[in-house]
Amino acid sequence: MRRNTWLAALQGAVVPLVLLAIWQAASSSGLVNAKILPSPVAVAVRWWAYLAPAEPYDPANGGYIAWLFSGELIMDAMGSLYRVVMGFLVGAILALPMGLAMGASRAAFRWLNPLVEVLRPIPPIAYIPLSILWFGLGNPPAIFLISLGAFFPVLVNTIAGVRQVDGIYLRAARNLGAGPLTIFRRVMLPAATPYILSGVRIGIGTAFIVVIVSEMIAVNNGLGFRILEAREYFWSDKIIAGMLTIGLLGLAIDSGVTRINNHLLRWHRGLEH
Repeated sequence: MRRNTWLAALQGAVVPLVLLAIWQAASSSGLVNAKILPSPVAVAVRWWAYLAPAEPYDPANGGYIAWLFSGELIMDAMGSLYRVVMGFLVGAILALPMGLAMGASRAAFRWLNPLVEVLRPIPPIAYIPLSILWFGLGNPPAIFLISLGAFFPVLVNTIAGVRQVDGIYLRAARNLGAGPLTIFRRVMLPAATPYILSGVRIGIGTAFIVVIVSEMIAVNNGLGFRILEAREYFWSDKIIAGMLTIGLLGLAIDSGVTRINNHLLRWHRGLEH
């Protein structure tokens, strides 16, 4: 199993490495302007400078660990991750009970679905002016926008999961004397779990997209803010370094969520003994 994991990782690295080699060759040969598209080596140098502490270590200013993690990149990444986590939690906590209610109750679906279908196509970016008017600047408008981005994927997948429960399971439970609450808790909710977790994964991805946009507008730190700042000074290498950091963080979060999903859904795939 571990050998297959490493083999899959090596296979997945082939295409990025080939693209990096082509990119470096094009930059070294002068086919592209280094100011517009700097070489991978220049981006790596800038990324390291972005990651490293700005000041030399001084014991009088605090401990070594605090100094080691005082780099601008780490602080920006922590700020972005905080907004993603808080915004996603707000959106998911609101979406899950609403989705379960709309999926389980036809009356709730009839009452709420028209409003959901009106609001769902509106992108979170469209709420930027209102979010600043309502919440001012700083974390609150960013968290509001992120929660909107995470809310609808979780909601729609939860509704779909509950409504897609096979009728034969419901009839079997009723024949065995199960009441509505027991059916919901022991049949509908477990059957909808794969859909709900898929919505969670999509919601986290959407939250990561929205956090970058919100940081370019409403806050003065974070990866999105730093990319916008680098654009002002035409630091293309720092822009790409920030973009790659976002991609790596997104990959790490998605891999973690996938592992959690696989663990929670072992019974669904017949892997639990």
